[in-house]
Amino acid sequence: MYHSVLFLGILFTCQVLRSQSQDCVSRHELQTTLRQVHKLLSAHETSFLQNLRSLRKKLSLLQTSTVKPSDNTSTAVCLPPEPPANGRMLGRVFRVGHEVHFLCSPGFRLTGEETRVCLDSLTWSGEHAACKAVDSGINNDATSSVATSTSSSSSPLMSAYVRPSRCIEVQGSKHCTCEQGYSIYSQDRGLCTDIDECELFRLTQPGRLCMHTCVNTAGSYHCQCPVGYSLSRDSRSCQDIDECERAAHNCTKEQVCVNTFGGHRCSAVECPRFHNASYVKTSPLRCERNPCLEGDKACLQAPVSVNFHFMSVVSNMTAPRVLFRVSAARVLGDTLRFGLLGNRGGAHFAVQRSGKRTGQLLLVDTVQGPATLEAEVEMSELERRMLLGRYVTRVTLFVSPYTF
Repeated sequence: MYHSVLFLGILFTCQVLRSQSQDCVSRHELQTTLRQVHKLLSAHETSFLQNLRSLRKKLSLLQTSTVKPSDNTSTAVCLPPEPPANGRMLGRVFRVGHEVHFLCSPGFRLTGEETRVCLDSLTWSGEHAACKAVDSGINNDATSSVATSTSSSSSPLMSAYVRPSRCIEVQGSKHCTCEQGYSIYSQDRGLCTDIDECELFRLTQPGRLCMHTCVNTAGSYHCQCPVGYSLSRDSRSCQDIDECERAAHNCTKEQVCVNTFGGHRCSAVECPRFHNASYVKTSPLRCERNPCLEGDKACLQAPVSVNFHFMSVVSNMTAPRVLFRVSAARVLGDTLRFGLLGNRGGAHFAVQRSGKRTGQLLLVDTVQGPATLEAEVEMSELERRMLLGRYVTRVTLFVSPYTF
């Protein structure tokens, strides 16, 4: 229909032009023009329909998200818990599964639960939080949040831990915000008090903020490491300082410097004494028996060599754990035996064979540091049940007081 009208319109125009003695296009040219116009209109119509379908889908999704809430979204809420007197509550969402945290003002300590969770029963977990005054009037602890006023005013004194808030008025309503590391003071929205990150996360998983000690500062916090450690690049982990490698020790030339986690030890290596047997130190950690006289059974029963092995481990290391292995470079007899000498370290160590020529020393239980444990591992070589030689390794284990 549209094409017919357009065609008639063009014919009418041509008749008018002819009446005015003007040239007009031929019928074939008109049909070609109509086809081009048809293609153009069809393309516009297709694009319009596609855009319309896309718009309808977007409107449908928008309507679904605004009218029908997700089934996974819990709308059940707990009654807001009361913030403790002389303290404040962090958290404003009281839906099931959400947490609120409680902090006390300086000069007061928290009793009850520091963190409470809204349960499915629409009650709060744990006991009600309260802030009780401590004996001292001023809290000089490094993790103190703010310095409070001793006057009758409930507002804290202005300090590095207390700053004025930034407030603006929008449509007659006052809105206040704080710098990073501060929160609005519960009793005066014109003030911002420091957030004690160390106290806030004190009961969470160890190492979440700092590996060792967390020190609160105005608007932030920083981590500290014990003596013998340095703070890593991540500003929270502690890395052991190797005093032996840095020559930062007072060991003599006769002593061996052993680096430990958080320190070092100066250990003396002395060759053993056996009846009718003498030893010579062939290296800083090895003593070898001098040749025995022919037929001297007492000398032949003494160890052929004694090695000294020093190890450092952290406190409460998981067990059982292989500490080290001892093996024979060559075997002259037909049998090798491995075992512990005497009663030293029997409660903490065990020896087991790990190969045809290899045995290994195991730590069988966890050890709380600081502690020093000793054990002697013996490897015996036999030929037709006759002893050919004994080889002893004396192990000294230094357990750090820290778990890192």
